[in-house]
Amino acid sequence: MKSRQANDQFFTLPQKRRFRRNLLAWYDRHRRDLPWRINRDPYRVWLSEIMLQQTRVAAVIEHYHEFLRRFPTVEKLAAAREASVLAEWSGLGYYRRARMMHAAAKTMVREYAGRFPASEAGLRTLPGIGRYTAAAIASIAYDEPVAVVDGNVERVLRRTSGRQWDGEILWSAANSLLETKRPGDFNQAMMELGAVVCTPRAPQCLTCPVVEICATRGELASTAKAPSQKKREIHYGLSVRGGDREDQEIFLVRRDLDASLMPGMWELPESTILNEDNSSAFSLRHSITVTNYTVRVWLDVPTTGIAGKWIRAERLKTVALTGLARKILQKAEIL
Repeated sequence: MKSRQANDQFFTLPQKRRFRRNLLAWYDRHRRDLPWRINRDPYRVWLSEIMLQQTRVAAVIEHYHEFLRRFPTVEKLAAAREASVLAEWSGLGYYRRARMMHAAAKTMVREYAGRFPASEAGLRTLPGIGRYTAAAIASIAYDEPVAVVDGNVERVLRRTSGRQWDGEILWSAANSLLETKRPGDFNQAMMELGAVVCTPRAPQCLTCPVVEICATRGELASTAKAPSQKKREIHYGLSVRGGDREDQEIFLVRRDLDASLMPGMWELPESTILNEDNSSAFSLRHSITVTNYTVRVWLDVPTTGIAGKWIRAERLKTVALTGLARKILQKAEIL
């Protein structure tokens, strides 16, 4: 009750009405033309929301189209092998998302005849669907009047209110502002505003549709300290056999099925024995969470004694590769 009163004291009824009106008018004119906004199909909404978690829009679009081509329905996704799903997810990272999607699809086929539950509460019973994702699907696909809070919405609410709100108070504030007649559009507009105007750095306040209502005009200082980036150098061996391109085979190793990161995914073997008989083919940069890696790739590293497998190059597109392995093979022009 206390958090709701705090929200109502800051956002007066006239402010809420103006906020909703200005935000939706801006969204109707300026929203980005994104493929998952073509319709309100819950499968497409779900796929986009899962892919966009911790991944930039630009990196998602190509994967989104290809994933839909391969698995156009819940039934197709549920019937696929997990390895095929992971292979199609390769390059997006955070592979647990793909595994949970696969598990949720199986649950829907088994318990809901391949249909999505049509409410936030029902959606939250599915594997991998939490509060935010359930609210996004329910509001966009089914017009359920529930608000969403992601990083973009959180930033908009904090700046417009001038308060460092957190937790339940943010959800209460979001629901207090929600336009219940167009909940899906309103939620997408809030996320869009945070993504393209009310950005973490250098917000574009002059183009903001709710700048007159904003308490800070983008000047609210963040109390969160950005984690320091670590640097590390790692080495991988790229072993190729077969002369002609169509006959080439690449030596890969598989991560343990109980590994904490990317279990069961295929990658190049790490190299520790490097000498003048080997040649460094190239290097590249790769980042995972708070670590920036310099990756050096070596050719013709011995594979004797390594538990791996020679895989034909033409099959690599269907193999569940780690994002780094895919990046290396693309730079080597094998993929």
